[in-house]
Amino acid sequence: MRSNMTSRERMICAMRNGQPDMVPVAPDISNMIPSRLTGKPFWDVYIHNNPPVWRAYIDAVRYFKMDGWFTCGGLELKKPDQQFHVTGDTVSRSDERIVMRHTWHTPAGDIWNETTYYIDNPPTMTRKWIKDFPKDVPKLRYFFPEITGYDDTVLKEMRKELGEDGALGYHLVMVGMHDLIHWFDDGLAGATYANYDHPDLLEELVAMQTGSILQEAEMAVAAKPDFVLISASGMWTLNTPALFRKFCLPPIQKVARMCREADVICMVHSCGKERELVEICANETEVHCINPLEVPPMGDCDLAEVKAKFGHKLALMGNLHTTDVMLRGTPEKVAEAAREAIDAAAAGGGFILSTGDQCGRDTPFENIHTMVRTAREYGGY
Repeated sequence: MRSNMTSRERMICAMRNGQPDMVPVAPDISNMIPSRLTGKPFWDVYIHNNPPVWRAYIDAVRYFKMDGWFTCGGLELKKPDQQFHVTGDTVSRSDERIVMRHTWHTPAGDIWNETTYYIDNPPTMTRKWIKDFPKDVPKLRYFFPEITGYDDTVLKEMRKELGEDGALGYHLVMVGMHDLIHWFDDGLAGATYANYDHPDLLEELVAMQTGSILQEAEMAVAAKPDFVLISASGMWTLNTPALFRKFCLPPIQKVARMCREADVICMVHSCGKERELVEICANETEVHCINPLEVPPMGDCDLAEVKAKFGHKLALMGNLHTTDVMLRGTPEKVAEAAREAIDAAAAGGGFILSTGDQCGRDTPFENIHTMVRTAREYGGY
């Protein structure tokens, strides 16, 4: 271990379950806080890329003097010539929101969704792709063409801009009911009915998604980010254990193996209930690191218990409560919670002080500053 590590070195060391010079501190401020810091309408960031979310995040990392946990990384994936085209139209616009529709015109027919962009909040997909599952499956087959290569120009630009201020991550969305809620117009209910009424078609959709994910993972590890983030918000909460093992676990195992073989860190993010998922990742996968380990009632993780049982196999990242502590708490309460988390999980390394999922838009900046300052003062090894 070297003293005076850079933020990137510190994060990578902890993610690999090593002991850095001090506990890294990386509150989850992936998009709301950075967008707020721009002082612009949020749709400038999300529609017009002015600035893109990833640049706003880097600015926020430097503003708070934290260790960067950059999860915006991506590649331009190369695919064969498509047999469809995509159009985008503004459905409505007011002083508060913009509604945009995107339509895929496929040989099997049109399929569309709508996203609402707000002046002061992140966008929400308010109409989903699947409205009549059996009729829409033939159209969905065009969503997953073979991935034949990649262009890493933007990823290299991101690495250059981030520099040593944090670890550079590639964002990979994992399949499962937690993700299918973003495909079915009636959310989890629609995905659940599809699982019972049209199980063969649902398995076909999941298989198409899984194949695409694994192809993308191959490109991601070849591009050599610092880590690949398997993004699966609500994965344990919204899947039954049986569905998790059927849909989610096999690709997680394969991606984690790819990462190990390429010497790239593999990390799992799953907010909500996660305690049993931690145990499965520790014992049945080659995942390096897991977060956000949320406390009740949002989650079910006790940081000290998880550290004692699984800290020798997994690096841990978490878990200050984003509402009771970060949003509504005083700076004194934030400092106390940060010290408690460090006491619970920092021994021997392999711990990144963070929050239990993303900090809300109105989180007081002083609370984030306090969290970072406390880690710097209290988290030395």
